[in-house]
Amino acid sequence: MEVFAEYVANIANPQHRARTEEVLTWVIMKFPTLVPKIAWNQPMFTDHGTFIIGFSIAKHHLAVAPEKAVINYFSDTIVQAGYNHTQQLVRIHWDKPVDFSLLETLIEFNILDKADCSTFWRP
Repeated sequence: MEVFAEYVANIANPQHRARTEEVLTWVIMKFPTLVPKIAWNQPMFTDHGTFIIGFSIAKHHLAVAPEKAVINYFSDTIVQAGYNHTQQLVRIHWDKPVDFSLLETLIEFNILDKADCSTFWRP
């Protein structure tokens, strides 16, 4: 969490700060080989230099950004989990529980699908 300490400390709402820290800590613990970093002013995780997942906060939700291809592939699963999404992000509303099994699925998919990817974003 050291990499994200300043980002998390600057989240004004205590509930949002706690939720964000919980999710980031979970990713670090569940996927210790991923590299945590701040880029584009948001916390994200990479694997061998390629983007895996990013997070950002908004007034009403924590935004989860695994890339458009992942959201397209798992759109029905995301909706069944009770979340809505755009082409680029999944919204986890602050007053709803985090579906960590869904996050795990999205992250594992990206790790496997981008195993041979040599660019930061999908081509």
